[in-house]
Amino acid sequence: MLHFQIHGDATNTPPLLIVHGLYGSGRNWGVIAKRLSDARQVITVDQRNHGNSPWSDQHDYPAMASDLAQLIDHLGAPMDVLGHSMGGKAAMALALTQPQMVNRLIVGDIAPVSYSHSQLQFIQAMRAVDLGAVTRRSDAEAQLAQQGVDPALQSFFTQSLDVPGKRWRLNLDALEANMPHILSFPAFSSRFDGPTLFLSGALSDYVTPDYRPAIKALFPKARFAKLPGAGHWLHAEKPREFEAAIRAFLSLTAAAA
Repeated sequence: MLHFQIHGDATNTPPLLIVHGLYGSGRNWGVIAKRLSDARQVITVDQRNHGNSPWSDQHDYPAMASDLAQLIDHLGAPMDVLGHSMGGKAAMALALTQPQMVNRLIVGDIAPVSYSHSQLQFIQAMRAVDLGAVTRRSDAEAQLAQQGVDPALQSFFTQSLDVPGKRWRLNLDALEANMPHILSFPAFSSRFDGPTLFLSGALSDYVTPDYRPAIKALFPKARFAKLPGAGHWLHAEKPREFEAAIRAFLSLTAAAA
């Protein structure tokens, strides 16, 4: 089963499951999860091949959706589900295959489409870090900086660094081999009829107006919002604004819960 952490106590509101994106972990969402847990129980999860969860050669959205379904079934369904990037695709796949598991869906800066950009350069950057010379995360960040990695991403990536163990808590080999699956999205004939928010960064090009027909076909109750001044990592770049948007959507759709 996936590694998870529970924040806050169970209340009358449905729990919120947060599903991180590529190269992330539940740890990246700790602050937001703790803040949101004042009103509901929040669960952060490490997806397969990330963080403290099991590694596998298989890394595609049906498998990731199955992982999430197993966890939700274990903890008690249904849940509200928030997923960012790769985690957003996993959350969408879960909602489309097992809608009884998902109460409301929030998708962070991703669409149910295939993308042509690659994320392999970040695998190469992490592999290039001389872990033997790393005694603290800032050492790894400095090496990533020398490779031209953005400062915000330096901190993001090193959250998945086991400094004492001199290793990344990421199955870089499996993620590299499965990059075509990660960038794509399976074809579904089903749809999810629950309340859905597609929350994007205004400076990001991951969710364009051209994608709205594909989104609406699968998520007919989809709503759209953008965070000004935020890019793809909107929750890290504008955490308070992101949190406010999540609270507003959950409050607005509470009657449908």
